[in-house]
Parts: sequence; structure tokens; C-alpha cells
Amino acid sequence: MSSPLWFILALCSTQIGRVASFTIPQHAVDPVRRKADINTTRAGFLYGPAVAGGPLYPTGPLGNAKVAADVANVRVETTPNTILVQEDVAHAGSSSEQYQGLDTVEEYLLLYKGQWAKTLPNGPAPGVLTNYSQDLFFSMERLTNNAFSVRRLPKASKLPFQVYSSAVSKVANSSLQQLLQEGRLFYADHRAQSVFPKTTNKFAAACDAYFYIAKSGQFLPLAVRTNVGANLVYTPADDDADWTLAKIMFNINDFFFAQTWHLASTHEVVQIAWMAAIRTLSVDHPIFGLLDRLTFQLFSIQPLAQSFLFDNGTAFDTLFPITGTGARDFTTELYFNGTGAFQAGYFKSDLKKRGLLNGDGPKLAHFPFYENAAVIHGALRDFMHTFISSYYKSDDVVRDDKELQAWATEANGPAKAIDFPTKFDTRDAIIDALTHIAHLSSTVHHSVNTNNLLQISATLPMHPASLYKPVPTTKGDPSVAAYLPPLQAALAQFQVDGLFARPLLANTTRSLAYMFDSPTFLNGTNDNTRTAANKFKQAMQEFSKEVRARTFDKNGLSQGAPFLWKALDPLEAPFSLTI
Repeated sequence: MSSPLWFILALCSTQIGRVASFTIPQHAVDPVRRKADINTTRAGFLYGPAVAGGPLYPTGPLGNAKVAADVANVRVETTPNTILVQEDVAHAGSSSEQYQGLDTVEEYLLLYKGQWAKTLPNGPAPGVLTNYSQDLFFSMERLTNNAFSVRRLPKASKLPFQVYSSAVSKVANSSLQQLLQEGRLFYADHRAQSVFPKTTNKFAAACDAYFYIAKSGQFLPLAVRTNVGANLVYTPADDDADWTLAKIMFNINDFFFAQTWHLASTHEVVQIAWMAAIRTLSVDHPIFGLLDRLTFQLFSIQPLAQSFLFDNGTAFDTLFPITGTGARDFTTELYFNGTGAFQAGYFKSDLKKRGLLNGDGPKLAHFPFYENAAVIHGALRDFMHTFISSYYKSDDVVRDDKELQAWATEANGPAKAIDFPTKFDTRDAIIDALTHIAHLSSTVHHSVNTNNLLQISATLPMHPASLYKPVPTTKGDPSVAAYLPPLQAALAQFQVDGLFARPLLANTTRSLAYMFDSPTFLNGTNDNTRTAANKFKQAMQEFSKEVRARTFDKNGLSQGAPFLWKALDPLEAPFSLTI
């Protein structure tokens, strides 16, 4: 072969800033240099104390430099979005007359009329402003925009709380015990929120709730208990105002849980796995290259969370019933008490554990989160299978990769990761781990955060961050609006949530469809990986068309819900754990 052709082939297998293709250590061109470089990294990239709670956080000269780079990067990217939010809030604030005083629940819908054109160019999810009062809307949110708080109660469970049998019979045409024994009873529990320090002049219950599968097959709400004050139990059999307030009180707790839970379960779980990888994998390792792509801007999140969410006088203190310090401590408790577990959080494992998938009872007729995430998760795993198989021709090669095994040892040792694999014995084991990191960075995170907030899970009137009147001790107050945020508080909620919306990333190479489509990463890989990345992108583009084409059926439903849930549109959701 002529030397010019050799040169062209070499050029095609390298990337700017790299001297060669990614290699596993068994194929290292200079293993001595490679080991020395890892040791240099270990000496400069260190474990420091947690920032914003949770696991350890980078320190040392290299750690600090990486944090600074991530923070600078995210600030550059988010500044244009921040400007859009400020412009929208200013416009909304100058339109106060159109809101008619916000004296009724219905008047809160006026907050969206002609507003938020830049931050929320397509408006709230279709159905939000028309069907928000439906019980099916309330219950199907547990299977879409926060599918991580509800679980099916095992048939042998002791009932968490009792509900008047007459109310259960009227609502469900059954008894509570019968629903339990038939595997049709579900439960969500936010009682833990009651013990954390509270902000001033903002209020919340600490709800737990029952949901059930009706004889019709629909997933519906059954009861909400407040667990504060008079500890009232509400059901759909109550007056409309009482039941509407009960749903709002549960939503407040569920929203607080979703936002703190997602920080612990996605950002922090991936953070500590990535830190362990940085200290054990050569920059020439293909898995390092992949993780570097998946963890784009990752180390910016914790310091920004502390300064924007948890510090005194910031978002939690301003909007939520629990203080910033309390929210940080709640997040940390979640992380160290199950949420931070790596393998236990695997996609189907988590859903099966909570009885949402293959549960002991009737199958959920519709489960939009799973139906959407399964498509993306399947495509992620297909990519990972090709990627790993292209470097590891057998399980023996996996076991012989000392850097890969060092990653597992480091994660379970100095990094103090929770439930991370103790070793990698098979190709499937590393495929599972990498798929999970990509899953947390995309399908989990973006189902509860990012654009999902303004589109549905933080929309008013049903999703205030707090009550603005104490939790009632008796039923019968007809004025639900009296508990909702006044105008300036509502605008403040929109402003904070708008900063998490990322409309400028939609339909760009920062969207989920382009997760692996990075020259910096792909130029160092191989033909099989590049083909798999293109296949993933094409699959996600096709799925985006499917998501965007969704409409309501003849019953006014989409995937069983009275709203169109499109949070996991691969051309709208980002490819990384962004803010």
C-alpha cells in the first residue's frame, strides 16, 4: 500500500487533538506512558467534600480546572436562554390587568394568554389548559412527568391508611382491601417532607395517596391524606373545591420530590461514576471518550444548584415550603437511602421493583413514560452493544482490561459510589452500566426536568410550588384560589422554571438524537461505532416524528392521558444532564 494511502487511513482514524484512535489497554501503543498519564491524573483530580449535598465532588488542581471549564461552558450556553426568560417575565409582569386579579382558579389560565412566547414557544402541553381539572389528568401525571414516586402495593401489604368504605365504594365500586388483594392498588408517599425546615408564609401538606386501576382499565386517583394538622383524607367523592385543593396539595409534594429526587438519582449518580472513571481510565480508552461525551457540563450542576437553588434567599427559599437547606438535606437523604443506588436504578429493574412493570396484578393499560423511554432505552442499548462489541471480542477481553476493572474497584472504594458493579465480567455487564448512564442522562432526567416543567409539571393552577394559606383543618372552603400564589409569586415560579427550559437546544446538535454524533468522540472510534451512532440518530429522528404527530383519539386521550406528553421528543430534549 502506498504511503499517501496509509496517511489518509491514519488521518481518518484520528481526531484533532488526538494522536491516535481510542484503544483498550491491551492494545496500547505505549503502555508505560499511558499508565504514567493515569497516575498524573490521579494526583491532580481528587475527591473533595460534597457540594450541594450527595456524593463527593472534584477538587485538586485538575479537578478544579475541570469544574471551572464545565461551569464556564454552561454559563455561555445558558445566557441566551436566561435573556429570553427575563424578556418573557417582563412582558407577563406588564400585563397584570389581563389576569383579572387571579381571584378564581380559572383566572390562572390567563397567565398563559399571549405570554411565554420565547421561553415556551409551543405553549403548555395540549390538554393542560383545558383538561387540568380531570381526575384522569391528575393520575396519569404519575405515569408520565413524574413516574418515580408511585408504586403498586404488594397484595400482602398492610394498608398505609384507611379511607371511609362508603367513599371507596362510591369512587371505585370496590373496597380498599379488595383493590389491594386484586393488585389494583397503588401508593405514593411524601410524608418524609414533614420534618424538614419550613419557609415563612408558604405552606404544604405531607401527602400520601392511593391510586387504583379501575374496572375500565383506567389508572385513577382514590384518596389523598394530608398528614398535617387535622390529617384530613380527601377523595373524588368530596365537593369539587375540596378535591381540587387535595390534588394541588399532593402536586406540591410530588413536584418537590421530583426535583430533589432527580438531582440525587441522575446528576449525582452519574457524577460519582464519572469521577471514578476519570481517575482510572486513560483518555485514550474508548469508554473514557464515550463518558466524556455523555457527561457534558456535568460538574457545573452542583455549584449552580447550591448558588441558585439552595443558598439562602434563592429558589427554594423563595418559592417552596421547605427551605433551601432543607431541600439540600432532603436530596442528600434520598441519595444515601436508595436513590443513589446505581444498579438498582436500571430501567426495567426499577419499574419491576415498584410493580409498574410485570406487577402482581392487572397490567397498566397505558404507561406513557415507559412507552416513550423504552424506545430510547432500546436504541441506547443497541448503540452500546455495537460500541462495546467493537472493542471487546469476548468476555475474556473485558475481564483482562485492567483500566475497566480499576474503574469498578475505584467506584466501590475511594469514590464511595453506591451499588456500582464490583467488577465487569462480561460485555453485557459493561453494556448495562453504560446504557444506564445514558438513560439517566436522557430519559430519566428529561421526563421530570428541563422543558417538562413549563409544559406540564409546574403549570398553574394545579402545580404551585407552595400553598399561600395554611393547610385547611376542615373541609368546605370554596375558594381554592385563595391558596394559590399571588401574581408576583406566580411570575417568580415561571421565571425559575423557565431557566430550566431549553428551547434554544431543540432541533440542534445538542438534542438527544445527536447524543453520539460528536466528531471529537467518533473520530477516535471505528467504523462500527460510527455506523451505530448514525443508526441511533436516524432512529431518534424517526421517533421524534412519531412523538410530534401525536393527537388526541376519539375519547380525547393520548396514550391514555387527557394531555399530549412530549417531554422525551429526541429532537427537543437535550442529550446530557443539563439544567
